[in-house]
Amino acid sequence: MYCFNLNKKLSLLVISILFSANSFAADTTKQPTAVTWEKNKPYSFTILHTNDHHGHFWQNDIGEYGLAAQKTVVDQIRKEVAENGGKLLLLSGGDINTGVPESDVLQAKPDFIGMNDIGYDAMAVGNHEFDHPLAVIREQQKWAHFPFLSANTYFKNTDERVFDAYKMFDLNGIKVAVFGLTTDDTILLTSPKNTEGIEFRKTLPEAEKVISQIKSNEHPDMIIAVTHMGHYENGEHGSMAPGDVTLARGLKPGELNMIVGGHSQNPVCMASPNKRINEYVPGTPCAPDQQNGTWIVQAHEWGKYVGRADFVFLNGKITLKNYQLIPINLKKEVDNGNNTKRLEYYTSEIEQDEKLLATLKPYQDQGKEQLLTKSGELIGRLEGERNVVRYQQSNMGQLLLSALIEKTNADIGVMAGGMIRDSLIEGNITYRDILKVEPFGNSVVYFDLTGRELVEYLKVALSKKQGSGGYTHLKNITLTKTGDTISDIKINNEPIDMQKSYRITTLDYLAAGGDGYPVTNTSATYVDTGYRDADVIRQYFEAHSPINAADYEPTKFILEK
Repeated sequence: MYCFNLNKKLSLLVISILFSANSFAADTTKQPTAVTWEKNKPYSFTILHTNDHHGHFWQNDIGEYGLAAQKTVVDQIRKEVAENGGKLLLLSGGDINTGVPESDVLQAKPDFIGMNDIGYDAMAVGNHEFDHPLAVIREQQKWAHFPFLSANTYFKNTDERVFDAYKMFDLNGIKVAVFGLTTDDTILLTSPKNTEGIEFRKTLPEAEKVISQIKSNEHPDMIIAVTHMGHYENGEHGSMAPGDVTLARGLKPGELNMIVGGHSQNPVCMASPNKRINEYVPGTPCAPDQQNGTWIVQAHEWGKYVGRADFVFLNGKITLKNYQLIPINLKKEVDNGNNTKRLEYYTSEIEQDEKLLATLKPYQDQGKEQLLTKSGELIGRLEGERNVVRYQQSNMGQLLLSALIEKTNADIGVMAGGMIRDSLIEGNITYRDILKVEPFGNSVVYFDLTGRELVEYLKVALSKKQGSGGYTHLKNITLTKTGDTISDIKINNEPIDMQKSYRITTLDYLAAGGDGYPVTNTSATYVDTGYRDADVIRQYFEAHSPINAADYEPTKFILEK
């Protein structure tokens, strides 16, 4: 049974001490005539939050997270808050779509059904919502009993927003405005066919606009931005669009009380000002970021945590009393002392809500027979972790590109690290495993470039910074990169011929200019094979198993001088 144990009490005590001297600069001295709160009366309320759910409605193979266990936690907190006379809001930082095959094949319907049952109040629109065309998103909005918010997403060349900009909530007389923002990188991060006729405007000007509108029309006591923009330490976002820190710093002090974020998939727990804890340990105290009078929170990913922020409102001043990240059945390896290990919960076990579990089980079972069909065998590990494939070449990238090259008879394979979403471990490999690596449903494509054109293409592709989703993976090519100059290019160990035509294979997302790659889908030589990437990889496993990961070690093709 879930309960608030000693670890939680310690967390609350520490965070309370850390922040007892800090409060929002939300002094509402100039009140509208219709004040709904009483002078000198404290009001308590709680904000719960998650983000980057990515289809994880069901627990994983070792019993971690899942919406049924999350409901147990939220119901317990909701009851506790109500008994103490408070109110509660539950918010999501977006990206409900894409990541788990059982969810993907059903367009995340079980996820939205589960979120309804838990009682979500609003969500930001994430870039991965646009893994589907707008018609599917509209269907998802019908499934959801809460609003999708994005103030900066517009129909192109109009002043009409695609989604609601904000939603008002009454927490025992305290008027709380929640508005949404979506990273303006979305136009680069999704298939252009899904964003045709849509534009994502710069987040700071849109935030200023909607905050002004909210203040004028609603006279709120508190303003929260629920965002899908990313938390980048000290605002250093590299080649990605500006995130939550830059947003908070760009507004006037006190304009925005809180940001509930997502997109970068970090537990935002600060070691010191502008310095995040690199390896946060579940169940330990977590101090949220504070920038320019704005609290910034993010709860990692996949429903691994529920973030909890407890506030007190008194005479127009909002104070954060406690903050914590509650782990949802997260486990750690413990040494048994005899060269064996066991799994233990970081904190106490949380029982799954039986009613919600029964509701979700048919979705989990649906299509399972097809998903669990064996595609092949793997010896070793193919590395697809985010902190690897966005920084360096990987054996996973080499295997995926090998499959694309074999399917298209291409000379060269090109892929971005952000298109690789999971690792594969030794043993039998199922279609489900492959879909977790390549969940986006991209088409395998190819096109021809002369050697001279290929050099120009590579200059753009190799300009993508380490850490970004656009970081380039290449197959059958070696080169030397000195600053912006590329030289010593070899294709299949032969020096490049500037006049020769080479066939390049990639995925339709990149060919359409995704991640800022050159647009090649307008070329006369462009061919969309119509084959889904996951299906091509499955066929490669079927043809070549057992696959030995050691045979796909990458070549270090970039030599910075």
